[in-house]
Amino acid sequence: MTEQLPPDVIAQLTGMDQAITPELVATSWALLRPFHDKVGYTAPKIDRDLAYGDHERQRLDVHTGDTEPGGGEAGAPVLVFVHGGGFTGGDKRVPGGPMYDHVGAWAVRNGWVGVTITYRLAPGHTWPSGAQDVAAAVQWVRGNIASYGGDPSRIVVAGHSAGCVHVASYLAGQAGGGQDGGTLDGVRGGALLSGFYQIPDGDERGEPELSYFGDRPSAEVSTLPGLLDSEVPLIFAIAERDPRFSQSQIAGLTAAWFARKGTVPHVIWSEGHNHISQIGSVGVDDLALGAQLARFVNRVTR
Repeated sequence: MTEQLPPDVIAQLTGMDQAITPELVATSWALLRPFHDKVGYTAPKIDRDLAYGDHERQRLDVHTGDTEPGGGEAGAPVLVFVHGGGFTGGDKRVPGGPMYDHVGAWAVRNGWVGVTITYRLAPGHTWPSGAQDVAAAVQWVRGNIASYGGDPSRIVVAGHSAGCVHVASYLAGQAGGGQDGGTLDGVRGGALLSGFYQIPDGDERGEPELSYFGDRPSAEVSTLPGLLDSEVPLIFAIAERDPRFSQSQIAGLTAAWFARKGTVPHVIWSEGHNHISQIGSVGVDDLALGAQLARFVNRVTR
């Protein structure tokens, strides 16, 4: 049965200001938390803080079902999820709450292996460190996920907000190759959720973008050209109450996609949700995002 939130909760989420503020984050999760508590937001087994690199933030969690590692049915698709946080914050897990264990639990309920990662942060680590960390995590998955019942040749990489930017950067080839792990081997799809693909120049570049991209020109750091050339199937998402900047990014992406391909990209419009509640909706309001995302993952990994 597809989970749905009550209309009064959706009305409260829709009624919030579009700006991404600490208040929006706290209020959105407070509204969603009881529903995650009800359905359960942790997988039966979670192996935490596995190192995919030397830095203390190059860690990942593997979410699986009831069987012991290697003891279940081999060959399950693998969903790798990259959190947001404005390039300067965020984590794969906030103890005592759903973030972002709920994504791993949702992956397991769909019959996949879930992997949630964290990564190095700006301003200490700047472009393209995010793409390189996504690449290194995927490289770890290719080498290790079979022992958890996952198929290293059936990986979908998903990112939300700043995590979306890092995933897009990886898919666009900005991580480099060789020892950086920039290869897309085994990657069957990319899910790009409420991020951005054309990095503004000059005064239009906000503090979070400045902290990560510095003064590198848009032509160097934007991912749109690489995504248009990508042979990996892609799905995008935007929340109804995402900020205007995010809306403009999807509009620009759609125009460029149509100009290049004569069609439009696959875009999920998360009705009734804001920037935070969109990813929080997974597992408790699956019509908004989860059901369509699951259909994409199953299609590209079959």
